[in-house]
Amino acid sequence: MASQAPSVSNKVKENVTESGTPIADKVTDALHHSVDSLSKHAAKTEEKVRDSASASAETIAEKQQQAIKYWDSSAVGKFTKENPVATAGIAFAAGMALAAFLKRK
Repeated sequence: MASQAPSVSNKVKENVTESGTPIADKVTDALHHSVDSLSKHAAKTEEKVRDSASASAETIAEKQQQAIKYWDSSAVGKFTKENPVATAGIAFAAGMALAAFLKRK
């Protein structure tokens, strides 16, 4: 038992493992492996987020086109295009009425 303690302490002093590989090399390899693994996971996650964002942008663009078509075909949409000054006046009056109502509360 006394003979084993000095050999272990000598290996610790030399910074080598039982197999003779320097501890710094093992730690470096482990850290490189961890970074590589994290990089792969981050790349997969980034790809999923980009795909989701792209699909969302396409859906939003489609919904926007549908809303524009609906607005243009509605009576209100036609009125606002034909009478912009009247539309502005109505919006102003509605804003004033809403402000007065909220001010009373």
